[in-house]
Amino acid sequence: MNAMASLFRQTAVYGFATVFPRALSFLLLPLYTSVFIDSSGYGEYVLIYSWIAIFNILFSYGMETAFFRFFHNKTNAENTVFTALFSLFGSSIVLGILGYMLIPQLAVLTGIRIEFLRYVLAILILDALVVIPFALLRANEKAMRYATIKSISVAVNFGFNLFFLLVLGVDQNGQAITYIFLANIIASTFTLLIFTKTFFGQKGKFEFAIWQSMLKYALPVMFAGIAFTINEVLDKILINQMLSSKEAGIYAACYKLTVFMTLFATAFRMGVEPFFFKQAKEENRNQTYALITRFFVAFGVILFLTVVVFIEPLARLFITKEQYLEGLSIVPIVLYAALFLGIYHSLSVWYKIIDKPIIGTYISWGGALITLFINILFIPQWGYYAGAIATLSAYFFMAALSFLLSKKLNPIPYDLKSILIYLVLALILAYIVYIPFDKVLWKSGIVLLAFSSFVLRRELKHYKNQADES
Repeated sequence: MNAMASLFRQTAVYGFATVFPRALSFLLLPLYTSVFIDSSGYGEYVLIYSWIAIFNILFSYGMETAFFRFFHNKTNAENTVFTALFSLFGSSIVLGILGYMLIPQLAVLTGIRIEFLRYVLAILILDALVVIPFALLRANEKAMRYATIKSISVAVNFGFNLFFLLVLGVDQNGQAITYIFLANIIASTFTLLIFTKTFFGQKGKFEFAIWQSMLKYALPVMFAGIAFTINEVLDKILINQMLSSKEAGIYAACYKLTVFMTLFATAFRMGVEPFFFKQAKEENRNQTYALITRFFVAFGVILFLTVVVFIEPLARLFITKEQYLEGLSIVPIVLYAALFLGIYHSLSVWYKIIDKPIIGTYISWGGALITLFINILFIPQWGYYAGAIATLSAYFFMAALSFLLSKKLNPIPYDLKSILIYLVLALILAYIVYIPFDKVLWKSGIVLLAFSSFVLRRELKHYKNQADES
């Protein structure tokens, strides 16, 4: 159980490292939904950053995960760091130049205005250059420094957003997007400067053999990452193209309210990813992995129901224009989807520790195909609700398939009965809160309190039993 205590400490620190910067970034939502002339401007902004998310995967091509995998071979740690840094530096320059030459073609492919694509390329290069420096902090368990740098970067971005959008002011949607880009570039440049010592203070050397091994491990991760990102952003892109930027803006603004679950799942993932590799040689590793997944689901379902209960007050607090609130009913759907994504991240440990990341690629692309199929087929009939349903369907499929494959290829004793009880009960109670109770706070609050007490009592008892046995 000492391993579990260590994990909780790491997750708490990375929780702060993740939650604080992203929470500060989330506070830009009321600013953005107020400064754009209408939701179509926010929709265009979301379209651009959706493509940035996809291109980010291409610019980093799985090297972060590969770095974690090879860094723990301490005999070559310094050379691994230098090789990874050199690889991403060189590829960023090459891809940046290539992208600049193909700007007209990229504009046609993405639907992004040509004048914005130059900003996009700058952001992609700057983001790629700091991937390994941030990964090095995580690998060396320097979580507080990681948190500090992330927080400073987001604070700079936040401050320049306020300056450009409020102090200078905007009179058109395009001007607002330009200011958002400038704030992002300034913050990313500042972050890169913080890591100057990381780039120039390395004692290792570039090793072609290490680079080959890292690429072999990284490329399947990249393809899985593309599929993951498609699941995250394809709905916004297709709603822009098949409906309108106005509807995409409404959908994206309401989708943003799932940030609470996303932050929890991301903090968990960042805490457990290095932990999983460290535990890989332990005799009781599978029992530990199973326990971690159960705890994640237990806390995740409480958070899910909490957001559902308080969804309207939260929405009116963070979304400033009434036109966006018409899409509020998608939130429980995508919130539940985010919970399944977190479950999938926990389940994915089994193929990572046996060096089979290609399995994750296949699973992710299965989810991506579901996302693509449902969105294209049903957006014309269901509107942006198709995007929410596609997201939930994809993440449920990925979690279920990962679980079934793990039973055959690397059995881990997950407590499926308890996990299903929590998931089904949370879904039923969310329906009661949202439909029969019509989100009346005092009634919904009683349901939330009773459910939370049930789950926490059950988990405390289970944790105590596990501690007594170990």
